[in-house]
Amino acid sequence: MTTLNSLKRKASLLLLLFVGFSNASAQVASSIDTTNFAASKALKFNYKQLILPVALIGYGVVGLQSDYLKDLNLDIRDEVVEDIDKKLTIDDFLQYTPALSVYALNALGIKGKNNLKDRSVILATSLVFVATSVTILKKTTKEERPDGSDANSFPSGHTAFAFAGAEFLYQEYKDVSIWYGISGYVVATATGAFRIYNNKHWLTDVAAGAGFGILSTKAAYWLAPYLNKHIFPSMTGKTTAMFAPTYDGKQLGGAFVMSF
Repeated sequence: MTTLNSLKRKASLLLLLFVGFSNASAQVASSIDTTNFAASKALKFNYKQLILPVALIGYGVVGLQSDYLKDLNLDIRDEVVEDIDKKLTIDDFLQYTPALSVYALNALGIKGKNNLKDRSVILATSLVFVATSVTILKKTTKEERPDGSDANSFPSGHTAFAFAGAEFLYQEYKDVSIWYGISGYVVATATGAFRIYNNKHWLTDVAAGAGFGILSTKAAYWLAPYLNKHIFPSMTGKTTAMFAPTYDGKQLGGAFVMSF
């Protein structure tokens, strides 16, 4: 039994590492149009881009019913609870780091793919997708948290936002240096790991959250040309914009301001 539990823990660790690194490395050769944004700087749709996020979401959804994955969740929870000395709330801050890093890098003069207004609309669109999917699923699945504090466990909102930000950072800066994107995924993976460590989420919650976060940002880039043409046509002119994300532990949100 000890050997079996050890193998399960190793499998869960490998999954977290896979989530954190494989998406960044798999997209190094992805096709990106580097022409003017109005002509489309958006991520070109390719069904292969769906493989990782859909697999992660599928793993999480299956985990809601699978006895084996439920047992794995319990084994990990029991191991974590046994080893915890005290909770670390660093995940409440880490979730914002990848997305805010894009603005910090630009402020330091390291230019990414899009200007302030364009990337702000992309991030706002991604956040809307994340908030909608996470909120709906939390209310419909009513999965109890490992610590029993409430029934809002599935999927992990912190992890979803962190991975949405990691994909955002990757897309904006992969042409400058792939290491920016990889660092974002490392931080996002740490966020998910701390959600498990703090006994707030099951492994399946974290996996699904990662999937929804990645997919939300990809969808935001896919929609960018449409939004630029039909919703925010003045984006090609001189406008300023600012986006401030928020998360209260249960719901994702944000404030988006654009001046024309």
